[in-house]
Amino acid sequence: MGLSGWLARCKLVAILRGIRPEEAVAVASVLAVRGFAIVEVPLNSPDPLASIAALAGEFGDRMLIGAGTVMTEAQVAEVAAAGGKLIVTPHADAAVVRAAKRLGLLAVPGFFTPAEAFGMLAAGADALKLFPAEGANPAMLRAMRAVLPAGTMVLPVGGIDATNMAAWRAAGAAGFGIGSAVYKPGDTPEIVSAKALALVSEEATPA
Repeated sequence: MGLSGWLARCKLVAILRGIRPEEAVAVASVLAVRGFAIVEVPLNSPDPLASIAALAGEFGDRMLIGAGTVMTEAQVAEVAAAGGKLIVTPHADAAVVRAAKRLGLLAVPGFFTPAEAFGMLAAGADALKLFPAEGANPAMLRAMRAVLPAGTMVLPVGGIDATNMAAWRAAGAAGFGIGSAVYKPGDTPEIVSAKALALVSEEATPA
């Protein structure tokens, strides 16, 4: 399934920064119950490859499991070996995108300028991550979408929560990366479940 298929199931990507391997499956399980279909484990989390392997083993093709904060081609290979199928970067790095595509992975690199956006699309990106979104605004996204190729999926990440999704969605966001608004270190599965319910309810509200 392509990225658009996963986003059709749920437009929210759960970013589990700081999660520990022993917590990962329980947290992702409640996210799955709430309708989330995509989970990202940033590589600056504790033993992230172990978490990715555990999630890939548990959920298989039922959820799209991947890594965030991917900085190098070597890390792309490590994520693939762990069973991850999604590569997300905080920056515009064509080499990382190409490495992901060579291994058959989905690639969502970060960008903040038109030059970075077009460069990442030329490298083969499946979608673009507008980061940090709190440093931009929906008007910027609307202007960018006027010049990006039709069908380009842009996902704002950074500072996204239930209070601001509607404005970004109206500007054309294809989905959202959700960090602390859905999980922060120390959150129990019950806390994550409640956060996820609020986010999914808001995401489903017409703009």
